Amino acid sequence: MDLWACPAVVTGAASGLGAETARYLAEAGAKVTVIDIDGDGVQKIAEEIGGLAIPCDVADSRSAENAVAMARAAHGAARVLVHCVGRGHSEPIISGDGPMPLDDFRQLVEVNLISTFNMMRLAAADMAQLPPLANGERGVILSTASVSAYEGQSGEAAYAASKGGVVSMILPAARELGALGIRVVGIAPGLFGTQTLFNMEKNLDSRLARQIPFPHRFGDAAEFAMLVLHVLKNIMLNGTVLRLDGGYHR
Repeated sequence: MDLWACPAVVTGAASGLGAETARYLAEAGAKVTVIDIDGDGVQKIAEEIGGLAIPCDVADSRSAENAVAMARAAHGAARVLVHCVGRGHSEPIISGDGPMPLDDFRQLVEVNLISTFNMMRLAAADMAQLPPLANGERGVILSTASVSAYEGQSGEAAYAASKGGVVSMILPAARELGALGIRVVGIAPGLFGTQTLFNMEKNLDSRLARQIPFPHRFGDAAEFAMLVLHVLKNIMLNGTVLRLDGGYHR
């Protein structure tokens, strides 16, 4: 896909993977709308890249519908959605205080899984109405999963379940939307130096990074953004979840 003047929406764009992805898309010439529940943070990114900022809780149907409508009015219907919203924390199923509060599990599913489907359905509805490009493509939906979907650790049952749901959606969504010329792809980052990692791993140190076969360090948000751009440009990438983890398996 040619990204020049291409309408694109990036969620979770106030910081981390989403912010860097928005920068890369803007540099490639896309008309970028950045969405995040952090209104101040997303406004700063929009000013930096010359994009449109929309504060929004993307897990809420009405809020997300309004945000997509605002983006459409400003830039046209998006051909690209990169969904980077995610929250994570380590919490045992049972502890000295008793069982994990059910609302803690529900919150992670709401933020990580329901928001992914919410934005997917809205973006797909707009893309389906667009004229196909010369290669027949109408759009690309890229969602962020996690290696914890495959190899969740002790204390990550809720987080792994929410990200596992994201992984499970990719192939059936690609099969359904492929008939409309819409690709659906996931990226499962490993240990990246973002706030989500800091929330999950309370005792970060160099020993954890050394467990990565190569390179022996945490991932950089720019490396995630570079993969996003490759996915957007490579039409054969569809219906799959790409691990971006330096070979890290726990």
